[in-house]
Amino acid sequence: MIKNLLNTQLREKRADLMLLLLRVSFGGMMLTHGYPKLQKVIAGDMTFGDPLGIGAGPSLILAAFAEFFASIGLIFGFFTRINAVLLTFTMWVAAFIQHGDDPFGRMEKAVLYLVVFIVLTFLGGGKYSVDDRLY
Repeated sequence: MIKNLLNTQLREKRADLMLLLLRVSFGGMMLTHGYPKLQKVIAGDMTFGDPLGIGAGPSLILAAFAEFFASIGLIFGFFTRINAVLLTFTMWVAAFIQHGDDPFGRMEKAVLYLVVFIVLTFLGGGKYSVDDRLY
């Protein structure tokens, strides 16, 4: 038992299960942020921050696309790395531009998402993903 806990070898099956857990849980949680933004876009309400200086409407559309559609792709492991990059960029903007002057407690959630999406960018979707079935 102790030997298993202290073992530092990467177990591929466990790693694939943990990638599935990360994709589904963080993708699902991010989806709850993207859905209200998508609803705003559909309703034509383009009030939103403009952290990149491209206008409130385009900023909202890009954030809604990443947080909703890229999250769905991430959950299923479809174009995992591309979707993780989109979400990484979105969370980087949220953490360091939108909340850059805020105390760490305010940007902490965005940083947490950011770290997970960086990990998924480098590791991909794993065995239990659409990507693995297609490629």
